[in-house]
Amino acid sequence: MRAVDIIQKKRDGLELTREEIEWLIEGYVAGTVPDYQMSAFAMAIYFKGMTTREISDLTMTMVGTGQEIDLSAISGIKVDKHSTGGVGDKVTLILVPLVASFSVPVAKMSGRGLGHTGGTLDKLESIKGFQIERSQEEFIRQVQDIGLSVIGQSDQLVKADKLLYALRDVTATVDTIPLIASSVMSKKIAAGADSILLDVTVGEGAFMKNIDDARVLAQTMVDLGKAVGRRTTAVITDMSQPLGTSIGNRLEILEALEILQGKGREDITDFICQLAQIMLGLANVDKTVEQVREHLQNGAALKKFEQMVEAQGGDLEDLYRPSSAKFVLEVRADGDGYISDLPAMEFGLFAMRLGAGRAVKSDVLDFETGIVFEKKVGEKVTAGQVLSKIYANQKISQELVTEFKKNVKISNERKKTKEILEIIS
Repeated sequence: MRAVDIIQKKRDGLELTREEIEWLIEGYVAGTVPDYQMSAFAMAIYFKGMTTREISDLTMTMVGTGQEIDLSAISGIKVDKHSTGGVGDKVTLILVPLVASFSVPVAKMSGRGLGHTGGTLDKLESIKGFQIERSQEEFIRQVQDIGLSVIGQSDQLVKADKLLYALRDVTATVDTIPLIASSVMSKKIAAGADSILLDVTVGEGAFMKNIDDARVLAQTMVDLGKAVGRRTTAVITDMSQPLGTSIGNRLEILEALEILQGKGREDITDFICQLAQIMLGLANVDKTVEQVREHLQNGAALKKFEQMVEAQGGDLEDLYRPSSAKFVLEVRADGDGYISDLPAMEFGLFAMRLGAGRAVKSDVLDFETGIVFEKKVGEKVTAGQVLSKIYANQKISQELVTEFKKNVKISNERKKTKEILEIIS
C-alpha cells in the first residue's frame, strides 16, 4: 500500500477498507507515514467525512496502538465520564466523588486544558501536592481502597491519538465528527470502564456549534461504545455561557467545594445531580435526583473528594484556601435589565489572557487567576450592581474592563436557560 493512494481515495469521497485504515494509522505511529501525509489525510476526512463503519475501524485501530487498562480487579460496574470540552466545566470535580459516594467505582483518566477550554487535571494541580501521575497499579489500588481516582492519561494509552490530536490542533482539523468521535472513544475504550457517560457540549463555547452536529457526534459515540460492549449514554448540554460561576483553576476548585457542601447555585447543582443519576443508572443503581442531592447536603460526596485529594498527595488545608491573586476587580452593570448573553468562548479566551488557560501546550498556567460571575443569563441586574469579579496577578487596565463589559449583554427580556438539551442512549 501507499499513503498517497489512501489519501487520494478519501479525498475523492470513497470508503476506505479496514486494512487501509490500519496500515495508515499503524504506519503513522511507527514513523513510516510522515506528518505531512497524515495532515492531508485528516483534511480529507474533514471535507469528505467517514462512514459509521470507517469510524469504528479507525477507533479500534487507534485503541490497538497502545495499552488497554484491565480494571477487572476492581469489583462492581466501573463507570467513566467524558466531556467534549467547555468553559468553566468543573463537573468532573463534583460528579466523580458524588457517584463514588454511592459505592460505584469511578476510575477516570482526564486531560489538560487548551485554548478557551479548561482541563480537569490543571484544576486538581492547583491543590498543593496533588499528584495526577499514577502507575496503573496505584490507580487500580486507589479505586479498590476508596472507590475513585482521577489521573492523567498514560503515555502508553492510545499512542495514535496523542500524535494525531497534536497534528489536528495545528492543521485546523479538530472540529470534525469522525476525528472527535474516534479520539474520545478510543481513549474511553482503552481506559477499561464498563459504562461511559458522555457530556457532549454544544454552543458558542463548544466544538459543536449547533444541536444537529452535536446530535450526530453523540449518536456516533454511543454507537461506538455499544459496538464494543460498553453501555454508553450521551447527554447534549448547553455551552453558550460558562458553566457555573467560575472560570479559572483555583476558582473552580472553590466553586466545586461549595457545590459539594450543598451550597452551590441551584442550576448547576441540579444539572450535576441529573448527570449523577444517569451515571448511577449506567451502574444499575437506581436513585432519584433528590436522593442524589442528599449526598451533597450530608457531606458524603465531599468526604469522597477529600479522600481522593489526600490519597493523591494533596494538602487538605490548601484545598480550602482562597485565590491568592493580587488584584480583584469588581465589574458593575451600566444599566438595568436582564443578562441575555455571556458568550462562553469570549470569556474563556479572556481568562486565558489572565493566565488561567493555555494558548499553546507549553504555556505555564497561573492557577490563581480567572473570573467569578455574580450574575448569569436570565438574571435581573440594576445599574451599579456587581456583575462579576476579575482575579489577576497583573494590574487590570480600564481598557481590559471595557473589553470585558462589551461581552456582557443586557436586555429588557428575560431569557430562559436549560443545561441538558437531549439524552441519547
